[in-house]
Amino acid sequence: MQPLSILQQAFDERRSIYALGNELPVQPQAIVNIAERVLLHTPSAFNSQSSRLVVLFGERHHKFWDITEEKLREAVGDGDFSSSKQKLDGFRAAAGTVLFYEDKNVVKSLQEKFALYADRFPVWSEQTSAMHQYAVWTELSSLNIGANLQHYNPLVDEDAAAAFDIPDSWALIAQMPFGNIVEPAGEKTYQPVSERMKVLGLKNI
Repeated sequence: MQPLSILQQAFDERRSIYALGNELPVQPQAIVNIAERVLLHTPSAFNSQSSRLVVLFGERHHKFWDITEEKLREAVGDGDFSSSKQKLDGFRAAAGTVLFYEDKNVVKSLQEKFALYADRFPVWSEQTSAMHQYAVWTELSSLNIGANLQHYNPLVDEDAAAAFDIPDSWALIAQMPFGNIVEPAGEKTYQPVSERMKVLGLKNI
């Protein structure tokens, strides 16, 4: 069996890490460089390049999770907030957060230009964002930086947009807190590949 490539190792080692710290093993600029590379080189439907990233550090990172806590408390009301508080404190303890957006104006322009596929462009936009999320996540993992993916939108959309001067056309898709790994991920179980995949027409050479 051939040894795994660096890329294969990165795929295998990427996990959801929830115990995060704010002491990155690299300079913060390395995270910015990852975001730039991902935006430049991740494919998108019709080469739409509709994805937008916002990288938050320091007080701006804390501000996002303060907003999230405030909006969640409003939603929960008098209900038990202890579990959510613990989870949010964990995200706040990280070194930063990447916010993933999609530009609705780009999607709309493609719908108008290619009317035959108009109903598919919102779906393809979500898929484009997912590729960007996975690319950032895998690159972070390759630098021994932990991350996890959250979806507090649309609850936080309006306040986050106001706090970070986000254009009206940008739609929030996901949030990724990142930091040094305080505790590794637990054991992962896998469904049998044989139940999830078919190989047809393969011939022995």
